[in-house]
Amino acid sequence: MQRRILTYPDPFLSKRAVPVPGVDGKIRELVRDMFETMYAANGIGLAATQVGVGKRVIVLDISPVEETAAPLALVNPEIVAKQGQAEGVEGCLSVPGVEGMVCRHESVVVRGWNENGDPVSIEAHGLLSRVLQHEIDHLDGILLVDRLAAPAASSK
Repeated sequence: MQRRILTYPDPFLSKRAVPVPGVDGKIRELVRDMFETMYAANGIGLAATQVGVGKRVIVLDISPVEETAAPLALVNPEIVAKQGQAEGVEGCLSVPGVEGMVCRHESVVVRGWNENGDPVSIEAHGLLSRVLQHEIDHLDGILLVDRLAAPAASSK
């Protein structure tokens, strides 16, 4: 089921999402809905907070840009290592029509669970690293507009 994407300045977007205690049928349904919503909006990433759900769940699919990539869903994603800095242009489904340069870590290691509740660890570089950081920002209540106003080397 496609869900409505909240847009800035909706105050819910600034709230920190809560960890998911376990993956169940409701979380798997949320993941399916989020993928459907993201694809319908021509996005490459979506956080649960963007559809009004305060749980730490993200989905992404960078295959429109990087053909070898596969769709990815993460529950309780957490950045456990980061390295380097890289600037790049970002947009956001919750801030339509706004794009800007954002400084992110060049590579990150993210741990969490997949949609089946299995633990996963992802070493990400380039676009995958950028999208993971962007979506995890959403779970922490940080929006693209906050990053555009932040200093270039911010590690917020």
